[in-house]
Amino acid sequence: MAKPVPVHKTRTQLVAEILQDRILSGDIPAGTALRQDALAKELNVSRIPVREALLLLEAQGLVEFEPHKGATVSELAVEHIHELFSLRAVLESHILAKAIPNMTADTFRQAEVILTAFDHALNTGTQIESWSSLNQEFHATLYAPANQPLSMEVIASLNMRSDRYIRLQLVLTEGIVKAEREHQRLLELCREGNIEEAVSLLQRHIIEAGEAIEFLLRK
Repeated sequence: MAKPVPVHKTRTQLVAEILQDRILSGDIPAGTALRQDALAKELNVSRIPVREALLLLEAQGLVEFEPHKGATVSELAVEHIHELFSLRAVLESHILAKAIPNMTADTFRQAEVILTAFDHALNTGTQIESWSSLNQEFHATLYAPANQPLSMEVIASLNMRSDRYIRLQLVLTEGIVKAEREHQRLLELCREGNIEEAVSLLQRHIIEAGEAIEFLLRK
Protein backbone atom coordinates (compact mmCIF):
# COMPACT_ATOMS: atom_id res chain seq x y z
CA MET A 1 0.00 0.00 0.00
CA ALA A 2 1.37 3.40 -0.98
CA LYS A 3 2.25 5.76 1.83
CA PRO A 4 0.24 8.99 2.04
CA VAL A 5 1.97 12.00 0.57
CA PRO A 6 2.93 14.39 3.39
CA VAL A 7 1.27 17.77 3.30
CA HIS A 8 3.76 20.65 3.39
CA LYS A 9 2.20 23.86 4.65
CA THR A 10 3.44 27.31 3.81
CA ARG A 11 4.28 29.87 6.47
CA THR A 12 1.10 31.70 5.51
CA GLN A 13 -1.02 28.58 6.12
CA LEU A 14 0.67 27.89 9.45
CA VAL A 15 0.18 31.47 10.66
CA ALA A 16 -3.45 31.43 9.49
CA GLU A 17 -4.12 28.19 11.39
CA ILE A 18 -2.55 29.53 14.60
CA LEU A 19 -4.55 32.76 14.47
CA GLN A 20 -7.73 30.95 13.42
CA ASP A 21 -7.49 28.65 16.42
CA ARG A 22 -6.88 31.55 18.82
CA ILE A 23 -9.84 33.50 17.44
CA LEU A 24 -12.25 30.55 17.44
CA SER A 25 -11.23 29.54 20.96
CA GLY A 26 -11.79 33.08 22.22
CA ASP A 27 -8.13 33.50 23.18
CA ILE A 28 -8.13 36.56 20.90
CA PRO A 29 -11.50 38.24 21.58
CA ALA A 30 -13.70 40.03 19.05
CA GLY A 31 -12.59 43.61 18.42
CA THR A 32 -8.92 42.91 19.18
CA ALA A 33 -6.45 44.71 16.92
CA LEU A 34 -4.08 42.33 15.12
CA ARG A 35 -0.75 44.16 14.81
CA GLN A 36 1.27 42.65 11.98
CA ASP A 37 4.67 43.60 13.40
CA ALA A 38 3.88 42.14 16.82
CA LEU A 39 2.47 38.93 15.35
CA ALA A 40 5.46 38.53 13.04
CA LYS A 41 7.83 38.88 15.98
CA GLU A 42 5.82 36.51 18.19
CA LEU A 43 5.55 33.83 15.48
CA ASN A 44 9.10 34.35 14.23
CA VAL A 45 8.13 35.09 10.62
CA SER A 46 8.24 38.11 8.35
CA ARG A 47 5.30 40.49 7.94
CA ILE A 48 4.43 39.03 4.52
CA PRO A 49 2.98 35.67 5.68
CA VAL A 50 1.22 37.46 8.53
CA ARG A 51 -0.52 39.85 6.16
CA GLU A 52 -1.38 37.01 3.75
CA ALA A 53 -2.76 34.99 6.67
CA LEU A 54 -4.91 37.91 7.80
CA LEU A 55 -6.32 38.21 4.29
CA LEU A 56 -7.24 34.52 4.38
CA LEU A 57 -8.98 35.03 7.72
CA GLU A 58 -10.80 38.06 6.30
CA ALA A 59 -12.22 35.82 3.56
CA GLN A 60 -13.46 33.46 6.30
CA GLY A 61 -15.20 36.30 8.10
CA LEU A 62 -12.95 36.10 11.15
CA VAL A 63 -10.98 39.30 10.51
CA GLU A 64 -11.88 42.67 9.06
CA PHE A 65 -9.69 45.51 7.81
CA GLU A 66 -10.69 49.03 8.80
CA PRO A 67 -9.26 52.32 7.49
CA HIS A 68 -6.54 53.73 9.76
CA LYS A 69 -6.93 50.77 12.17
CA GLY A 70 -5.68 47.79 10.21
CA ALA A 71 -6.91 44.28 10.98
CA THR A 72 -9.20 43.47 13.89
CA VAL A 73 -11.04 40.34 14.96
CA SER A 74 -14.61 40.52 13.63
CA GLU A 75 -17.39 41.20 16.10
CA LEU A 76 -20.12 38.60 16.62
CA ALA A 77 -23.01 40.11 14.61
CA VAL A 78 -26.42 38.96 15.80
CA GLU A 79 -28.08 40.30 12.64
CA HIS A 80 -26.15 37.78 10.52
CA ILE A 81 -27.11 34.68 12.46
CA HIS A 82 -30.50 34.00 10.87
CA GLU A 83 -29.15 34.33 7.33
CA LEU A 84 -26.06 32.26 8.10
CA PHE A 85 -27.88 29.33 9.68
CA SER A 86 -30.70 29.45 7.13
CA LEU A 87 -28.16 29.15 4.32
CA ARG A 88 -26.57 26.19 6.05
CA ALA A 89 -29.94 24.49 6.54
CA VAL A 90 -30.88 24.83 2.87
CA LEU A 91 -27.56 23.76 1.40
CA GLU A 92 -26.69 20.99 3.87
CA SER A 93 -30.12 19.36 3.71
CA HIS A 94 -29.93 19.41 -0.10
CA ILE A 95 -26.52 17.70 -0.02
CA LEU A 96 -27.64 15.15 2.57
CA ALA A 97 -30.60 14.14 0.38
CA LYS A 98 -28.20 13.50 -2.49
CA ALA A 99 -25.74 11.65 -0.26
CA ILE A 100 -28.02 9.13 1.47
CA PRO A 101 -28.62 6.85 -1.57
CA ASN A 102 -24.83 6.61 -2.05
CA MET A 103 -23.89 5.88 1.57
CA THR A 104 -22.04 2.64 2.28
CA ALA A 105 -21.11 0.55 5.30
CA ASP A 106 -17.82 2.46 5.38
CA THR A 107 -19.72 5.78 5.63
CA PHE A 108 -21.58 4.50 8.68
CA ARG A 109 -18.43 3.10 10.27
CA GLN A 110 -16.64 6.44 9.94
CA ALA A 111 -19.62 8.29 11.38
CA GLU A 112 -19.80 5.88 14.35
CA VAL A 113 -16.11 6.45 15.09
CA ILE A 114 -16.76 10.19 15.28
CA LEU A 115 -19.77 9.71 17.56
CA THR A 116 -17.57 7.61 19.86
CA ALA A 117 -15.07 10.48 19.91
CA PHE A 118 -17.93 12.83 20.87
CA ASP A 119 -18.69 10.64 23.88
CA HIS A 120 -15.02 10.57 24.87
CA ALA A 121 -14.79 14.36 24.67
CA LEU A 122 -17.90 14.71 26.82
CA ASN A 123 -16.61 12.29 29.43
CA THR A 124 -13.12 13.83 29.65
CA GLY A 125 -14.27 17.44 29.87
CA THR A 126 -12.62 18.53 26.63
CA GLN A 127 -15.87 18.91 24.72
CA ILE A 128 -15.62 22.62 23.91
CA GLU A 129 -12.10 22.33 22.51
CA SER A 130 -12.78 19.28 20.33
CA TRP A 131 -16.53 19.41 19.68
CA SER A 132 -16.44 21.88 16.81
CA SER A 133 -13.96 19.94 14.67
CA LEU A 134 -15.74 16.65 15.42
CA ASN A 135 -19.07 18.24 14.50
CA GLN A 136 -17.78 19.39 11.13
CA GLU A 137 -16.11 16.03 10.53
CA PHE A 138 -19.33 14.14 11.32
CA HIS A 139 -21.44 16.21 8.94
CA ALA A 140 -18.78 16.11 6.21
CA THR A 141 -18.70 12.30 6.48
CA LEU A 142 -22.44 12.14 5.84
CA TYR A 143 -22.30 14.65 2.98
CA ALA A 144 -19.27 13.21 1.17
CA PRO A 145 -21.20 10.49 -0.76
CA ALA A 146 -23.11 13.23 -2.59
CA ASN A 147 -19.88 13.90 -4.51
CA GLN A 148 -20.52 17.66 -4.71
CA PRO A 149 -17.08 19.22 -4.11
CA LEU A 150 -18.07 22.82 -4.86
CA SER A 151 -20.99 22.63 -2.46
CA MET A 152 -18.71 21.14 0.16
CA GLU A 153 -16.38 24.13 -0.17
CA VAL A 154 -19.29 26.50 0.44
CA ILE A 155 -20.46 24.42 3.41
CA ALA A 156 -16.95 24.51 4.90
CA SER A 157 -16.88 28.30 4.56
CA LEU A 158 -20.31 28.69 6.19
CA ASN A 159 -19.27 26.36 9.00
CA MET A 160 -16.17 28.43 9.63
CA ARG A 161 -18.31 31.55 9.93
CA SER A 162 -20.66 29.71 12.29
CA ASP A 163 -17.98 28.26 14.53
CA ARG A 164 -17.49 31.17 16.94
CA TYR A 165 -21.25 31.45 17.46
CA ILE A 166 -21.55 27.71 18.12
CA ARG A 167 -18.68 27.72 20.63
CA LEU A 168 -20.41 30.54 22.50
CA GLN A 169 -23.61 28.46 22.66
CA LEU A 170 -21.73 25.41 23.92
CA VAL A 171 -20.06 27.38 26.71
CA LEU A 172 -23.31 28.96 27.94
CA THR A 173 -25.88 26.16 27.38
CA GLU A 174 -26.34 22.41 27.39
CA GLY A 175 -26.19 22.39 23.59
CA ILE A 176 -23.69 19.55 23.34
CA VAL A 177 -26.03 16.95 24.84
CA LYS A 178 -28.88 17.92 22.50
CA ALA A 179 -26.60 17.98 19.46
CA GLU A 180 -25.12 14.56 20.20
CA ARG A 181 -28.59 13.04 20.61
CA GLU A 182 -29.63 14.53 17.25
CA HIS A 183 -26.42 13.30 15.58
CA GLN A 184 -27.15 9.74 16.70
CA ARG A 185 -30.72 9.91 15.40
CA LEU A 186 -29.55 11.47 12.12
CA LEU A 187 -27.14 8.60 11.57
CA GLU A 188 -29.93 6.08 12.26
CA LEU A 189 -32.18 7.73 9.67
CA CYS A 190 -29.36 7.75 7.11
CA ARG A 191 -28.71 4.07 7.76
CA GLU A 192 -32.42 3.37 7.20
CA GLY A 193 -32.35 5.36 3.96
CA ASN A 194 -35.11 7.62 5.27
CA ILE A 195 -34.32 10.75 3.27
CA GLU A 196 -37.41 12.76 4.21
CA GLU A 197 -37.04 12.41 7.98
CA ALA A 198 -33.24 12.79 7.87
CA VAL A 199 -33.52 16.05 5.93
CA SER A 200 -36.24 17.34 8.27
CA LEU A 201 -34.13 16.53 11.34
CA LEU A 202 -31.02 18.16 9.86
CA GLN A 203 -32.91 21.36 9.06
CA ARG A 204 -34.26 21.56 12.63
CA HIS A 205 -30.81 20.71 14.01
CA ILE A 206 -29.24 23.69 12.23
CA ILE A 207 -32.08 26.23 12.54
CA GLU A 208 -32.64 25.58 16.27
CA ALA A 209 -28.91 25.99 16.94
CA GLY A 210 -29.04 29.37 15.20
CA GLU A 211 -32.13 30.41 17.18
CA ALA A 212 -30.47 29.45 20.48
CA ILE A 213 -27.38 31.49 19.61
CA GLU A 214 -29.46 34.49 18.53
CA PHE A 215 -31.38 34.33 21.83
CA LEU A 216 -28.10 34.30 23.80
CA LEU A 217 -26.66 37.30 21.96
CA ARG A 218 -29.85 39.35 22.30
CA LYS A 219 -30.12 38.83 26.09
